[in-house]
Amino acid sequence: MAKLNKVVEEVISDYNFRREQRRSLEAQWQLNINFMMGNQYSYLASNGEVREDEKLYFWQEKEVFNHIAPIIETRISKITSSTPSVSVVPASTDTIDIESAKLSKEILKAVSNRLNLVDIEKSATTWSEICGTAFYKVIWDTNTGRMVATDEHGNSVNEGDVTIEVVSPFEIFPDNLSCEHLEDCKSIIHAKAVPVEEIKLQWGVDVESEKVHAFTLDGKANYLGGLGYDAHINKIADIELTGHCILIERYNRPSKKYPNGRLTIVAGNQLLFDGDLPYINGDLGGRVFPFVKQISNSLPGNFFGVSVIDRLIPIQRAYNAVRNRKHEYFNRAVMSVLAVEDGSVDTDALEVEGLSPGKVLVYRQGSKVPEIMQNPKLNIDFDEEEERLLGEFKTVSGVSDMMTDSYSQYTGMSGVALELLAEQDNSRLATALDSIKLAIKNVAKYCLRLYKQYAVLPRLTKISGENGGVQMYYWDQNEINSDDVVFDTSSDSGENTAQKRAMLLDLIKQGLLYDKDGGFSQSTRKRCLDLLGFGMWENSVDLTTLQINHAQEENLSFCSNSPVEIMPIDNHKIHIDEHIAFILGGELKKKANSKKIIAQILAHIEEHKKLLKLEEKEQKGE
Repeated sequence: MAKLNKVVEEVISDYNFRREQRRSLEAQWQLNINFMMGNQYSYLASNGEVREDEKLYFWQEKEVFNHIAPIIETRISKITSSTPSVSVVPASTDTIDIESAKLSKEILKAVSNRLNLVDIEKSATTWSEICGTAFYKVIWDTNTGRMVATDEHGNSVNEGDVTIEVVSPFEIFPDNLSCEHLEDCKSIIHAKAVPVEEIKLQWGVDVESEKVHAFTLDGKANYLGGLGYDAHINKIADIELTGHCILIERYNRPSKKYPNGRLTIVAGNQLLFDGDLPYINGDLGGRVFPFVKQISNSLPGNFFGVSVIDRLIPIQRAYNAVRNRKHEYFNRAVMSVLAVEDGSVDTDALEVEGLSPGKVLVYRQGSKVPEIMQNPKLNIDFDEEEERLLGEFKTVSGVSDMMTDSYSQYTGMSGVALELLAEQDNSRLATALDSIKLAIKNVAKYCLRLYKQYAVLPRLTKISGENGGVQMYYWDQNEINSDDVVFDTSSDSGENTAQKRAMLLDLIKQGLLYDKDGGFSQSTRKRCLDLLGFGMWENSVDLTTLQINHAQEENLSFCSNSPVEIMPIDNHKIHIDEHIAFILGGELKKKANSKKIIAQILAHIEEHKKLLKLEEKEQKGE
C-alpha cells in the first residue's frame, strides 16, 4: 500500500507542478474566450487573473462592437469546409491488398458517419481558433458496439469500437512547454473533472469528492451600457463543482525502463491503474500517446499554438473606444449641454426634466440667460481611425472581404483574378489548414491501428460500390493490411464545388476526358457527376463495373474449387484482363494448390478468347 501511495503522491505532485507552470497560458485562453463572447472590457491583472473594467461615469458609453466573433466564425467555416476526405494506400499491388485498402477506406467512412466526424472536427477547430490548440483523443471504448456475450453477473459484454473525443487545451499538460510536437514530449497528463459516481461505475472504486473549480459561461457582466440604460453580456465565471474529483491520466512514452510505455491513472488520491500504454497505435507496432494535436498558428519553441484572437484584442479595444467616443459626441449634440449661472434656475428640476420641446425655462431676473454650449465639430480623424481599424481586422486575421462579403461585387472580375483571390485567402489560412489536415490523417491512422489491435471478432460493415450499390461485408483485424492514409486527390482542400465545376468543364473542352472513340464512357460520366456532388442524379447501372465485379467473383470461385461457367452476357475482354491480373498477383501464388488453380483459370481464359474471336467475326460479318 505504501508503494501505491507513493505513486499517487508523485503523479499528483507532477500534475500540480505542470498546472502552475502554464497558469499564464490559461489566463490568456480565458481572455480570448471572453473577447469571443463579447466580454471585451476584461483584462489580465498583474496576478494573472481576468478582471473587468467598470464604468467611470453614468453617462459613459461602454458598448461592445464585436468583430472578433464573426472573424473566428468565418475562419472556422472556411477551415472545416476545406478538409479533404482520406483514402488508404494498398500495402502492395496484389489484388488482396488492393481490396483491403478499399475496405479500410470504407471502415474510416463508417467511423466518420457513426461518430459524426464533421461535428468533431468543428468542435476541435473552434477550440484551436479560440485558444490556439485543440486535441483529438482516439481510444477504444469497450462499452460500445454490438453485444456479444454476458458475464457472470448478467452484464452485457460488447465488442467495443473506436471513440474520438475532443479535448480542450485546459485539460492537457505536457512535461515540457518548449516541445513543439507531441512526439517530442516524454509524458503527457490529461486531467479532467468527473463525477465520483462515474469513477465508481467505470473502475469500481469509491473515491471522495474534491474541491473542483471549473469555468462556466453563465456569468453575466453588467458593467456595459450607456447614458440612460444598462446592458449585460455573458462572461466566464469560476464555479465549484460538487460531487466531482480530478481524474489524472499520465502517459509516459516507451523507454528503456518501460519498453511499452506507462499509463498511470489517479483519482481522489487513489490509484486506479498503473501499467503499459494500452494502444499499439504508433508506427511499426509501437505505442504512443492516443492524442493528436491541432493548432491555429505555430509559435517556435512552444508546445501550444497561438490564436489569432491574441493579435486582434488590441485592435478590438481601440475600435470599441472609437465607436463609443463617437456615440458620446452624438449624445452631447442631441441632448445638449446647458450652461447656467449659479442660482438663476432650478437646477434640480432641470436635471430631471431636461430640455424637452416647448419647455418654458424660467430664470431669475437680472441673471445671465442660460445658453447651450456649442460642441466642437466631429473630427474627421474619428472616421479615418475607424476605417483603418476595420482594415487592420482583415490584415491581422487573414479573413478578407471575399470570405465575409457577398460574391456579387466580384461579378465583373475575370476568372483568373478570382482564382488568385481564392488562393490568397487559402494561403493566409495555410497553417490552420495544414494542421487540421495532418490531424485528420493521424486520427484515421490511429483508428485503423486500433481496429487492427482489437477487432478480433468478425464485424459487419456496409460498403457502397462504384455503381451505387450497397454490399454487406464481414471483416476482422486480419483484413486490415495497411494504415498508409493519404488524402483523396478528388477533394482538393483549396477548391469548392464551383471551382471544381469550372475545372472539369475546362478538361472537357480540352478533350482530356474522352476515350479513344471520342466519346464519354459511362464510368467517366458517373465519376464526373460524383466529383461535382451530383452522383445521385446518375441512376443508370455502370455495366463495366458490374462486369469487373463478376470477373472478380469468378476468381474467388476458382480458389474455392467452385464451378465457373461462361455466360453469354459476359464481356470477354474485361474478364480476360481481370483473370490475367489475378494470376499475376502475388496472393494466388501463396496458396498450396496454386498450380491447379492457375491451370483452371488459363483454360477458362482460352474459352473467353475463343468466344471473343467469334464475336469479332460476327461484327465484321464474316
